[in-house]
Amino acid sequence: MFQFTLLNTDSESAARRGRLQTPHGVIETPIFMPVGTHAAMKAMTPAQVEETGAQIILSNTYHLHLRPGEGLVEKAGGLHAFMNWKKPILTDSGGFQVFSLPKKKITEEGVFFKHEVNGNEIFLGPAEAMAIQNALGADIIMAFDECIPYPATHDYAAKSIGKTLRWAENCLKAHKRKDQALFGIVQGSVYDDLRRDCAKALTAMDFPGYAIGGVSVGEGLELLKKVVDYTAPFLPENKPRYLMGVGLPEDILESVERGMDMFDCVIPTRYARSATLFTSRGKLRLTHRRYRRDFYPVDASCSCYCCRNFTRAYLHHLFNANEILSAILSAIHNVHFYLDMMAQTRAAIERNEFKAFKAQFLGRYGFSGAGDE
Repeated sequence: MFQFTLLNTDSESAARRGRLQTPHGVIETPIFMPVGTHAAMKAMTPAQVEETGAQIILSNTYHLHLRPGEGLVEKAGGLHAFMNWKKPILTDSGGFQVFSLPKKKITEEGVFFKHEVNGNEIFLGPAEAMAIQNALGADIIMAFDECIPYPATHDYAAKSIGKTLRWAENCLKAHKRKDQALFGIVQGSVYDDLRRDCAKALTAMDFPGYAIGGVSVGEGLELLKKVVDYTAPFLPENKPRYLMGVGLPEDILESVERGMDMFDCVIPTRYARSATLFTSRGKLRLTHRRYRRDFYPVDASCSCYCCRNFTRAYLHHLFNANEILSAILSAIHNVHFYLDMMAQTRAAIERNEFKAFKAQFLGRYGFSGAGDE
């Protein structure tokens, strides 16, 4: 029902080509997972998401628990039926969202926080996170962990991973469904010894997959690379590796090179709504006046619905006119760009040419810390 097969490891790097079998279909890795936080992709229908090449999407436990509630989703037949998405789904445990709240109380058992709409006090711990995710019915679910802020002291991070490991054990005990794969989450901030210890302890618990968490909290690309460098080697080779909340194209490719398989981020659709579109030559800000009379597609090398049918001038007009279609077409393009990048990545790993592909891709993309904005 859930099986990961490692098909190839690049001969010049740790980049991996894998295949993940789930109850709702096969996922070819490395893969990017578009984010539909509230059981919906912003400005995209499920059919449009599927047309971009998406193999799996991500939804969020915290937000779905608040609205509409996991009980209603379960009565609807689970998350797949509720949102009419027939392919695999991953649900985040809600840990990142809860720990980013301004007013919360962290205890050994879990976290107390206020409902963002009605102000009622809510408790979320390992057992609660498992019960919610079991009811939602995603193919892959995440352990409830403490997301460590950046920066954090070594002492704080050490105490935090102790809690995360105890919670991981409680998640395993509370998890009730064999048709859902529960992934453990490695924490430890930027400290190599803590990341190593956390990874080893979680590996001993024998999860079907592992994630690296706490790496998209403001530490920057160089520290991100270091954290992945000294964490990935301690994760099992025969199980999928998920880097949570990452990120920009350069972040993803650097992390693929270091042995990571799965990625998610809100960037493609969030950037789309602010008129920032990704292309093979870098980012474009389509509200800029230079695009008013530009009748080329967003990216001449792109085969998405937006680029096949519309011009930069048209999108420039849509954004200026505040038309909803601007966000729709831009989201379609950005999500397609990410998934096409992952398809090219997989092909390069199969050819044992990943490093050459990465250098060519980023060179053409013009990555130097700034895009065409």
